Amino acid sequence: MPGESRIGRRPIPIPQGVQVKLDGNLVTVKGPKGELKREIHPDIGIEIQDNVIKVFIKKHTKKSKALHGLFNSLIWNMVKGVTEGFKKALEIVGVGYRAELKGRTIVLNLGYSNPIEFELPKGIDAQVERSKIVLMGIDKELVGETAAKIRRFRPPEPYKGKGIRYEGEIIIKKAGKGGGAK
Repeated sequence: MPGESRIGRRPIPIPQGVQVKLDGNLVTVKGPKGELKREIHPDIGIEIQDNVIKVFIKKHTKKSKALHGLFNSLIWNMVKGVTEGFKKALEIVGVGYRAELKGRTIVLNLGYSNPIEFELPKGIDAQVERSKIVLMGIDKELVGETAAKIRRFRPPEPYKGKGIRYEGEIIIKKAGKGGGAK
């Protein structure tokens, strides 16, 4: 149909061992790694046929066209999360900066006068090696939000690049006080 999202039209295959239930506007995806639930907007519809999920627009408005691709991607991520899970890695850069895992708490030494204790939310697991934190979970949003919260404790600074950054993130460094000609 004209005006539909290309991403919204993409069919979502249901892998072996994954169950998808539709109860009114509530979608439940259950798989080997866990279960996720999400409320669907009333203007968006979902149908399940032959191990494939199709997302469609019930009521054609500007807002529903925008939500079409969004809900397709959210359901796609739910299916991927319960089968494979998601990972996000953070690197800690700086002399004396380090992290350590104590139970469900990450203790961060980031150059402040006291260490920062960060309690992991339910549904998130972590592995910590002195200067690397790997967060894992089935909910992509929760994994990303948790990584962002940890990064906010000491974002990378632009002069030396010290701080917490995502793995593979490139920090564009500024020149310091240059001894320019007068």
